[in-house]
Amino acid sequence: MKIHSAEMFKRASLLTASLLLCAGCAWCQTSPPNVTAPPKAGPVALFPESALRPGMKGVAWTVFEGTKPEPVPVEIVGIWENGWGPRQDIIIGKLTGKASRTNVAGGMSGSPVYIDGKLVGAISLRLSVFSPDAICGITPIRLMLDVKEFDQSRPSDSRSPEKLEAAAASEMKLPEGLLRQVVSAAHSVSESPSMTPIATPINFSGFSDETIRQFTPIFNQLGLTVSQGGAGGRLNSSTPAADWASALQPGDSIAAVLVSGDMNITGTGTVTYNDGKHVLAFGHPLFNLGPVDMPIAKDSIITTLASSYQPTKMGNATEVVGALRQDRHSAIEGELGATAQMIPVDLKVRSFGNDDSVRKSSDFHFNVFVDQKWTPYLMMATLFNSLSNLNDFSEEATYRLHGELQVEGQKKVELTTMQAPAGTPVPTPMLLAGWWAEKFNKLYVNSAKPPKLDAVNVTVDLLPERRIAQIESAWIADNKVAPGASVPVKVFLRPYRGERMERTVDVKIPAGLARGEHQILFSDADTLDRFQNIASTLNRIEDVPQTVAMLNQERSNNRLYVSLIESQPTVYSDEKVLPSLPASVLNVMQSGRTTNHEFVSSPESAHEELSIPLDEVVTGSYSLKIYVN
Repeated sequence: MKIHSAEMFKRASLLTASLLLCAGCAWCQTSPPNVTAPPKAGPVALFPESALRPGMKGVAWTVFEGTKPEPVPVEIVGIWENGWGPRQDIIIGKLTGKASRTNVAGGMSGSPVYIDGKLVGAISLRLSVFSPDAICGITPIRLMLDVKEFDQSRPSDSRSPEKLEAAAASEMKLPEGLLRQVVSAAHSVSESPSMTPIATPINFSGFSDETIRQFTPIFNQLGLTVSQGGAGGRLNSSTPAADWASALQPGDSIAAVLVSGDMNITGTGTVTYNDGKHVLAFGHPLFNLGPVDMPIAKDSIITTLASSYQPTKMGNATEVVGALRQDRHSAIEGELGATAQMIPVDLKVRSFGNDDSVRKSSDFHFNVFVDQKWTPYLMMATLFNSLSNLNDFSEEATYRLHGELQVEGQKKVELTTMQAPAGTPVPTPMLLAGWWAEKFNKLYVNSAKPPKLDAVNVTVDLLPERRIAQIESAWIADNKVAPGASVPVKVFLRPYRGERMERTVDVKIPAGLARGEHQILFSDADTLDRFQNIASTLNRIEDVPQTVAMLNQERSNNRLYVSLIESQPTVYSDEKVLPSLPASVLNVMQSGRTTNHEFVSSPESAHEELSIPLDEVVTGSYSLKIYVN
């Protein structure tokens, strides 16, 4: 009972019934393969679920070491009816041989199981922990074949970091939502069912112990096991290797690539089926993201760690050979020879001395998986990793970042910030990485038409001391001014250490400014951005140009802003600012007759006159009264 690959992927729902009727076809006359020879790509005979009986003997194929699959004896224990969902049975099996020592290990997900040379399904679940027997759940091949029938719809129960509970975060005031979830993940506890998908090993290569410690709780709570792994130098490209056509045979190890290059993050499993162009693997989801575009690579297993608690494979991802196309409930499906889109990132880290000279510089080049929810977290992890293990790191250090995002068809996004120690338990590099990740979160929150990032370039400077300056006061020789005049004003700032800083600025008084009392506001970026940030959270921007414009409008926290305040309302809506709005127009907007978007209004309007660059994190604000004659 064999079928060609085209039928296998296009008519999955009728597959089992068709096989039962084809007893006289040519495929059925082929002898079952010898169990000493690993399975090969191509047409395969399927074992009907209805014929399964307890006590039947079979064989599974998986890699314990290196790249060659080994046979593992399997005994069918029974059928767990509806164990995977409505009309979705799970086959319960017991592994013996080498697997009785290793137990059901992470990375075995997808190991194909055969009875009499016919494919039954894939090892995909394990029974609890500390089990003395290697009891596994086998996903029937029928359920795995259903994957190809799905279109571009996305599952509602995808596994992504923003789904994590952040109960512990309410006890700690942190600046960004993504960062709050990372820090709080270690405090959350979840219980596992008795039969659960085998934890997918997520291998971090080129990452420090500190980075792995910080980000492990997120992956663990998503049912993944984090370990330090390796990756070959040829993984730095998403272009398939020349031998892709012969790669990923049934029973071979497969790696899903989230980050590649100088740093690598890969998820390990086993190939269940290969028709020469498409592969099925895992027997359960990676993240259950639905349609995806992620590189898949060959994987070489260093060793399989035996453990009754958390056995797992340790491997090195080697060469990219295709792209993952579907990540579904019962399997992942990939296309050999295809190229997945990745975001190329060039990251430069420079260390400065006390004389403001560059002491050392390091360049990192890597690629990041494109996904609305995962890209921000991967950007966060890679930036934090680049900074957390520097020899120059100190608790008093300040970080200065400038980034450029090349968005296809859009104006370049330029981002600048500084991060000094904030007096929280969170290390300064993590605070900076959280800020960086939030920019990608804003860019990718668009669900209608995700942006295409052609390149990301970022430079981070490590400065040897804490650089914070608080706005303290301002002084003007004569607060009675004339319209159109240029007025010199002194502003004073108090640094973290050292003497008070003084700056003199010339404030231009608009010629048409009404007579009476006004204010000159000296402030940090947060003070001016506060109302616009509130407005942007009220409305979900679903337009890439709007998002790009909003990001480019964000002010930098290492500048002193000088604004003229008028007693006229300002309306903030998404990326738009409508200052000095007449009361009649504001009344109409508040009635809701002119817009479907929510907006935030302020009773005053701040007209930004100028900004002064400072190599410090500027905080606070100060208002100076003036009287226009």
